[in-house]
Amino acid sequence: MDAVPVAEGPQAPETPPTTCFRHPRRESYIRCTRCERYICPDCMRDAPIGHQCPECVREGQRSVRQARTVFGGRLVSTPVLTYLLIGVNVLVYLLELVRPWAVERFENLGQGVLGPDGHLYVVEGGVLPPGFHEAGVAHGEWYRLITSAFMHLPATEGRFGIAHILLNMYSLWLFGRVIEHQLGRTRFLALYLTAALGGSVLGYVVAPEQASLGASGAIFGLVGAYFLMTRRMHHDPLGGGRQLVGSLLWLVLSAGYTSWQGHLGGLLAGGALGAALVFAPRTGRAAVQTAGVLVVLAVLVLLVVGKTSELSAASPWG
Repeated sequence: MDAVPVAEGPQAPETPPTTCFRHPRRESYIRCTRCERYICPDCMRDAPIGHQCPECVREGQRSVRQARTVFGGRLVSTPVLTYLLIGVNVLVYLLELVRPWAVERFENLGQGVLGPDGHLYVVEGGVLPPGFHEAGVAHGEWYRLITSAFMHLPATEGRFGIAHILLNMYSLWLFGRVIEHQLGRTRFLALYLTAALGGSVLGYVVAPEQASLGASGAIFGLVGAYFLMTRRMHHDPLGGGRQLVGSLLWLVLSAGYTSWQGHLGGLLAGGALGAALVFAPRTGRAAVQTAGVLVVLAVLVLLVVGKTSELSAASPWG
């Protein structure tokens, strides 16, 4: 008996496979639990329930409020900035060893005369000898106010030598880690650079013809801010103030070899800015702290401008 063919009905159209929205050529059957778009295994990120796409994970991280310290700084697990500043100081010191002329070219100096060999000379007023030229902050070299804070006495400089940078870097490592953790990187950097500038400015104002260099001014500022922080927190993270007393003793003793003006200027600038950073009220804290930075910087700039005008008017070279 012959088979009777059965008529076939209309077939349903095939459904195209779903693909990852980030990789259209990859088939995917799993959706993001937040935006419900299809994602491939490479785009899956573990979530409390199911998986999420990278975009939703980033959006969720932005919406989470980050923890902050009592001073408004973001919590940092590693004091990267402290280590970076130490590294910069060490690299500059190595540069000094290779290029000794860099010391007199970038140290803090209000006004002086550089000879053709790059060394400083004392030249009486009148006409400068050929190859000699005026140098210093008063003659437009404002960068010296900052570059000098990253330089230290050469290893062959008297009885002090390499101890200058070693003890300064130890103090920076000691206090910098704690302050960076409490203030956050942005506030810590502002404090360090402002204190460094404050030390250079006072040296320029009081003794413009005396060359100076070193990070002691910046570190003195950190010490002043640290003292205020311990009063605010009613706690000394370094333990009993022994390190504080030791660092202060070192900074005072080293002033005889470097510049007491730089130490005092760093302490005053760092203490003033530290007060704004540490005691700013919770409401409007960022605005108060920013204003503190701007006010201290404005005072320092006015001091430099005023001293420059005074030195220019009394210049023996006209």
